[in-house]
Amino acid sequence: MKKTSPVKKKAAAKNTKSFEESLWETATKLRGSVESSEYKHVVLSLIFLKFVSDKFEERRAELMAEGQEQYADMVEFYTMKNVFYLPESSRWSYIQQHAKQGDIAIKIDSALKDVEKSNASLKGALPDNYFSRLGLDGSKLAALIDAINNIDTVADNEEDTVGRVYEYFLGKFAASEGKLGGEFYTPKSVVNLIAEMIEPYKGKIYDPCCGSGGMFVQSLKFVQSHHGNTKDISVYGQEFTATTYKLAKMNLAVRGLSANLGEVPADTFFKDQHPDLKADYIMANPPFNLKDWRGADELVHDSRWSGYETPPTGNANYAWILHMVSKLSEHGVAGFVLANGSMSTNTTGEGQIRQKLVENDLVDCMIALPGQLFYTTQIPVCLWFLAKDKSGRDGSPSGPPMRDRRGETLFIDARKIGSMISRTQKELDVDDIANIAATYHSWRSDLSSNSKHQTSNLSAYADIPGYCKSAKLEDMRKHDYVLTPGRYVGAAPLEDDGIPFETKMTEMSQTLYAQMEESAKLDDVIRQNLKGLGYGE
Repeated sequence: MKKTSPVKKKAAAKNTKSFEESLWETATKLRGSVESSEYKHVVLSLIFLKFVSDKFEERRAELMAEGQEQYADMVEFYTMKNVFYLPESSRWSYIQQHAKQGDIAIKIDSALKDVEKSNASLKGALPDNYFSRLGLDGSKLAALIDAINNIDTVADNEEDTVGRVYEYFLGKFAASEGKLGGEFYTPKSVVNLIAEMIEPYKGKIYDPCCGSGGMFVQSLKFVQSHHGNTKDISVYGQEFTATTYKLAKMNLAVRGLSANLGEVPADTFFKDQHPDLKADYIMANPPFNLKDWRGADELVHDSRWSGYETPPTGNANYAWILHMVSKLSEHGVAGFVLANGSMSTNTTGEGQIRQKLVENDLVDCMIALPGQLFYTTQIPVCLWFLAKDKSGRDGSPSGPPMRDRRGETLFIDARKIGSMISRTQKELDVDDIANIAATYHSWRSDLSSNSKHQTSNLSAYADIPGYCKSAKLEDMRKHDYVLTPGRYVGAAPLEDDGIPFETKMTEMSQTLYAQMEESAKLDDVIRQNLKGLGYGE
């Protein structure tokens, strides 16, 4: 049999559109005058309705096949299988049947309202009279319904079809919206890296500014990919923007992931909806450099800043940090994204707060990331990892024991890592993420010669100039508690290109002499030109 070359395979794959891409192209053609900031709720709401309807019909058929027709309209026989019950007018078949009618927008609004009314866990999750208010063109809405009708959301549970669509569309909407997109979406590779670093296997996961719920989705994927039990994690979060709060609820619902996102969308600082929570894992991407977050006098004496200076009102970065510190359990770990300035700022008490975080031995690892990873900004960002307990606590049941790293912090300079996926966008690939996470876990794990865990796929940690450095408390004191990795990792060694020094020196000398001769010629030309203008000697 003739084999296809890898190059041809790659070219064929590039020319073959995924169904997500095809659906996106169809959807954007139908958008018309509706802005993407509005339109995403139209598309994602319809995808959600298609998904829950497909799940409902699958469960209904199951009941019929088992001879339990009498239970086919009882809510309990759906919720027991984590399936949402849908009244007849909320089912996709009904929407599809009436798609060409002039009042289809009203019918969709009614369908979403009835789905929410019939399922308590969806309270506050779905758009309210959204389709009617937008005044969408009926024919375009009908065409969009036809396009979404082609998605078989339950064909392959392993492939997570509807989850893929959601993830793809959220990313595309974030890219098209630019700065506003970052309010609800964190790039997938950044979320993956945080999950691989903190390994949220078991316990409570919290995100104080959860956006569309991407951190939670990736936590679920992490547990599944490492053959853990998703029932061992519980999810808590909060989101301020009402429409994004709804996105998060829908995003988690299509994954079958239940979460406590608070009763309503609310400001985390002024209305903490999880006041007594102590989380085992915190994953977050707070808004960068948020101004006027607490007002002039409000929250000045809040208990979350206890033991630290009050964060300045002009920038919420350190308020987010201290809020997360207050939420960590006894052995809790946190991984979050912040602007690079957070590593070195001394503005209005921020330097003192950072000093106390270091002296209290909370800073576990600092990673400098490359620029262009985010849709919201081209500037490089950093990842902070905090740990309440850096002693030799046990790792996961199947992993190696943990090494005592009290009084130490790992610095990783990953600014040169990543590859461009578009003219303006960079991404960390699977190997990038694996290498960074492996560096951290080898540093945290006890892989000494007398360790009984010699089968671990990790290698013993060693500092690598220009990339990583395990710094002690006294090192950070010498640097005035500035946590920029570049200050600690040093410069990477120059690679030997195999050319003898004498040969290099001869070549460079010849180049220099040639440039000097050319410079002299140019100087003479300039003198002649000035002379011609009457300014020469």
